Amino acid sequence: MKLKPYSLGALLLTLLAPATLSSVPALASPVMASPVPERHSADVIGRFLAGFYGEHGPTLHDRETRVSQVLKDRQKESPDADVLLCAQNVPRRIVVGPVTVAQSAEVGWATVTTYWDAGLTDTFTAYVRLDSQPIRVDDVICAG
Repeated sequence: MKLKPYSLGALLLTLLAPATLSSVPALASPVMASPVPERHSADVIGRFLAGFYGEHGPTLHDRETRVSQVLKDRQKESPDADVLLCAQNVPRRIVVGPVTVAQSAEVGWATVTTYWDAGLTDTFTAYVRLDSQPIRVDDVICAG
């Protein structure tokens, strides 16, 4: 007879006799589903992005703690540009537009407008995963 790993045996026991699991706490814990992370709403994402970008761009602390590893790596590859602002300088002002949420894609996004000297503006799109814990900017796509 071939022995099965503990977790597989517990899974089989769960499938065959779900009522017995409650009476055997040691077997219940390995097979219990992890809680589903709370999904961020459009309102939560909007408030996060407005706070993250502020008036002139994210703080050093936010850049270290509220940004995906993909963006951190992209920033290392582009030391002369700010990948979170799609720029090389600090904007005069930043405005985050309305947030769109795509539940099926598990992502929310907003157009961010940067205002520069001489009346120039630019836009980019900031993306946030709905299940990110803690909430963070997952990607930024520059407009031009």
